[in-house]
Amino acid sequence: MKYRTVGRTGIQVSELCFGTMSFGGNADKETSKRMFHRCLDKGINFFDTADVYSRGVSEEILGELIEGKRDELVLTSKAGFPFGSDPNARGASRRHLFLSVEQSLKRLRTDRLDFYFIHRFDSLTAIEETLRALDDLQRQGKILYPAVSNWAAWQIAKALGISAKESLASFELVQPMYNLAKRQAEVELLPLAESENLGVISYSPLGGGLLTGKYGIGKKPAAGRLVEQSNYTKRYNDEAYYAIADRFAGYAAEKGIHPATLAVAWVLHHPAVTAPIIGARNLEQLEPSLAAADLDFTSEWRKEITALSIDPPLATDRSEEAAGR
Repeated sequence: MKYRTVGRTGIQVSELCFGTMSFGGNADKETSKRMFHRCLDKGINFFDTADVYSRGVSEEILGELIEGKRDELVLTSKAGFPFGSDPNARGASRRHLFLSVEQSLKRLRTDRLDFYFIHRFDSLTAIEETLRALDDLQRQGKILYPAVSNWAAWQIAKALGISAKESLASFELVQPMYNLAKRQAEVELLPLAESENLGVISYSPLGGGLLTGKYGIGKKPAAGRLVEQSNYTKRYNDEAYYAIADRFAGYAAEKGIHPATLAVAWVLHHPAVTAPIIGARNLEQLEPSLAAADLDFTSEWRKEITALSIDPPLATDRSEEAAGR
């Protein structure tokens, strides 16, 4: 396993991050334990969770597993999505963040989070209010660095400007969706991260299973996120994505490499990405993603795989000049 620095923080993390969304959901406690220890054996020191994953159970399981190892691991969690029926149990207000971080720390059995993500943009709360709350949490030692997930590039850039102007703790790590089918992050988010030296841990490198070889035009398994979960069904409800999956599966077959391994490696080798977040329901699913760290992936492969997809539109309307860049 190789290790990379998260932006300007000096923190060294494994080039694969393990996401624990399945803990307490698709993976029971024993299965979660086996996957956690397999990740440790592989050299992974970076684990990502959130308060809403299995309604807090993911954090609870992870908290048990990291006991005695906490100081060797880099840990993240998140707040922002609704957590219960209370209208204030959501968003990025000072009130919600202060309550949420205490609850996450308790479930995780730790005194601090290395990175604390705002899980999504909160249009009801001023960015300044959120940033001041995060700054206070950092000063209290409950979080080491603020982070952000699922924000647009302009929102992150605005926040960075406010943090600089007001001398507040600033975002050091971003978490966008990024895979061969969903490449919107390439347009502005990843260039912003490179420009501002932000760490990037991107999620869904397999496209919810789309890029594992199980899906294609007229080809779907009986079970899986894309057929069982409405949010994933909507996210990839376009035949163009399945055409990409077909072409990619063919390419992987030619190389004799598991599609999941190749999909994770493709994300890993974007210059702005610090570590893709991998996840699984069980050890069998986990192994191909872990193998991406050992793959002798070339820049030529990345070009060839990228060509199997559809380039996202440029950030401006001068697309007619793109070929001349």
